[in-house]
Formats: sequence, C-alpha cells, structure tokens
Amino acid sequence: MYRVSPQELRRAFRTLLKFPACYHTASVFDPMSARIAADLGFEVGILGGSVASLQVLAAPDFALITLSEFAEQATRIGRVSRLPVIADADHGYGNALNVMRTVVELERAGVAALTIEDTLLPAQFGRKSTDLIPLEEGVGKIRAALEARVDPELVIIARSHAGVQSTEEVIARAVAYQEAGADGICLVGVRDFEHLEQISAPLEVPLMLVTYGNPKLRDNQRLADLGVRIVVNGHAAYFAAIKATYDCLREQRQVAGATELNASELSHKYTQPEDYQAWAREFMDVRE
Repeated sequence: MYRVSPQELRRAFRTLLKFPACYHTASVFDPMSARIAADLGFEVGILGGSVASLQVLAAPDFALITLSEFAEQATRIGRVSRLPVIADADHGYGNALNVMRTVVELERAGVAALTIEDTLLPAQFGRKSTDLIPLEEGVGKIRAALEARVDPELVIIARSHAGVQSTEEVIARAVAYQEAGADGICLVGVRDFEHLEQISAPLEVPLMLVTYGNPKLRDNQRLADLGVRIVVNGHAAYFAAIKATYDCLREQRQVAGATELNASELSHKYTQPEDYQAWAREFMDVRE
C-alpha cells in the first residue's frame, strides 16, 4: 500500500505555496473522496467546516460541530490521504486557548494546513452572524496557533472575510496577521481583480481565496501573479454525493410522487435550516 507521512505532505504543500502557480482544491470529506482526489491528480484537498457539519450532523453551517467531531473526520482522512489536506478549522472552536487545542488535535490528525478565521463564532446574542472579533483578538489567535504547533512544516493560515469590511480594514487585518507570523492569508468575499490587487499589494505571504466560483476571479495566471496559490471554488463533490444518494434510494424504493430535487434543494430540505434560523431568532435575537 502506497503511503505518505503527514510530514511529507506538509513539505509538499509548502512547496506548492512557493511555486508561482494557482491550485484549485478538491473538496474531500471522507477517506474515499481523499483517495479519489489524489488518484485524479489534485495537488491539494480541503475539508470544509460546512461539509463536515453536513456529513457528521446533517446540520447547516451554524458552527454546531465540535472540535472532537471535526478532528475525528480529519483523522479518518489523514490515515489514507496521499495529497495535502487543508482543514477549515473555523474560529478555532473558541478563544486563543481553544485555538491551541485545535492545532494540537488537527496536527495529530495529519492535516497539512489549517485555517483560523476571525469571524465571531458561534453567532452571539443580538449580533450579526458575520461580525468579526477585534483585530487584537485575531492576532492573539494566530500567535497562539503558532505557539501550539509542534511540526514547523504545518501551515497556519489566517482567514478573514473581505466582503463585510472596507478594503482598508481588510488590508489592516491581513497585514497584522502576516506580521504575527501566519504562513498565509485566506480571504472570503473578494469581489474582483481590482479588489484583490488592492488587498494583495502590501502582502508577502501566499494567498488563499474562497471564491465559490466567482466568474470575476477566473484567470489562473492573473491570480498567481497576485500571489494567490490556493483557490476554493466550493464543495460540489459532497453535494453531488447527496444527490446521488437521494436518486439511488428513491429509485430503489420506488417512491410514488417523489420530487425531483437538485443537490442544493436536497441539502436545504434535509438540514432544515429554517428550524435553526427560527431558533436563532427566538433564543438569540440574531440580527442580519
């Protein structure tokens, strides 16, 4: 059996970050999908927090999954993975001390990299679900993550949301995380290349973008020229698996009048987000 150690995968990922090219992630969610992605030639995979929530809890991405549940899934993938996997570690499952515990568990799971974001998670009473923590707290989380890291090859990436801040604020946060020692910066919500150019200008560390297929950011060479090394287009593979499961079981069961639903509709139906949104309004007064 062909095996690769976590250290080898981490070194391979660091090599990718140094190479002037832009790589698109495979969304991996279990050992089988990780093997498939490697066999198809993907250079890097990502275990999304939203996907883990769907697979483990059948729940929407409301920061409900725990560190232990996420680390268990990462460990299953890490046992067989032959490509570097980035773990979407959300907010580090708490404060800076929780971030340290998160790094310890995910490093042991075998991931090559992890992202720590500065969103205020889980959503707080009377606050917007997209609110960010203070910059000083975000810097503290990155410094704590670096302190907890044992293998220096493990890549720590600071993540922030460019879509809910002014460009000046995004730049200030990215520069601060870079100065704190982050190995890379992950940005969500970049609008277009002009926006990206402004943000990337003062940065020296590699960039990772979560674009969800934004058509205004589809030039790989231009992305690479601006320092983008990793692009996450979304998690279509898992949604396709949901669709395939539904279609297979529906046909097997011969359910009369079963509705033909697409992957997005199926995810919405079976995660029941309206219930969670109603509970958030009733018990937390979350304001959008």
